[in-house]
Amino acid sequence: MTTAPKKQSFVLDCSLCITWCFTDEATTYTNAVLDSLASAEAWVPALWTAEVCNVLHQAHKKERASKAQITKFLGLLCALPIAVEPTVPLTQMPHLVDLAGEYKLTAYDAVYLELAMRHGISIATLDKDLKTAARHAGVSLYLN
Repeated sequence: MTTAPKKQSFVLDCSLCITWCFTDEATTYTNAVLDSLASAEAWVPALWTAEVCNVLHQAHKKERASKAQITKFLGLLCALPIAVEPTVPLTQMPHLVDLAGEYKLTAYDAVYLELAMRHGISIATLDKDLKTAARHAGVSLYLN
């Protein structure tokens, strides 16, 4: 069982954190989110680790990122205050399906939204659909 977020916390989406690996994708906003982790903590669902690894694997396969670059980035992630929420219980599956349908999200993105809603914290994402869903669900966008 995980504990609830304690200090300033937010849900961190893969779409945002991956920009810290690829400098050509970084923006003032994504860098501000990274800088905020000096005093805040990020929460991610368990599927986040697989999503990050998949993006890195694909980037390496397409020769967009070297093994050294990936290793350096993973070291950064491991050093940051990122709490991984365990897998959503099977009993929550109907709720995730409902969230995905109501807000026109993938089930993956619904997991991020549900985590933010359950903990009453904001979300940091670059995903347009997830931003829209968060606004409609009453979840604030981090640093906005």
